[in-house]
Amino acid sequence: MPASTGAKDPSAFRTIGEVSAELGVAQHILRYWESRFPQLKPLQRAGNRRYYRPEDVALVRQIHSLLSHQGYTVRGVQQLLKSKEPLPEPEPRAEGLVDALKRLRAELTAALAD
Repeated sequence: MPASTGAKDPSAFRTIGEVSAELGVAQHILRYWESRFPQLKPLQRAGNRRYYRPEDVALVRQIHSLLSHQGYTVRGVQQLLKSKEPLPEPEPRAEGLVDALKRLRAELTAALAD
């Protein structure tokens, strides 16, 4: 059996925890966005577990970029999503905490191996 790299296939569903960690946004914020943006509808399974499809993750990334990096309000993003206009391109994502920690761990492992 091949060793797992920890990375999921881009077409795989993601849990709310995975999306939260990737974006550095609390889970309750993602649930709030679901209530404010009707376009965001992750699948819900038993026990209200949320599973984000790739298109849901893309939308969450876009919403996060508009709110956190481009200065839009929730109302402004709602209006953008309702309009037929193409959404502004998301700004490049800064290295997230998890990515930074993985990079640091790799650097430390390499330093110890020397």
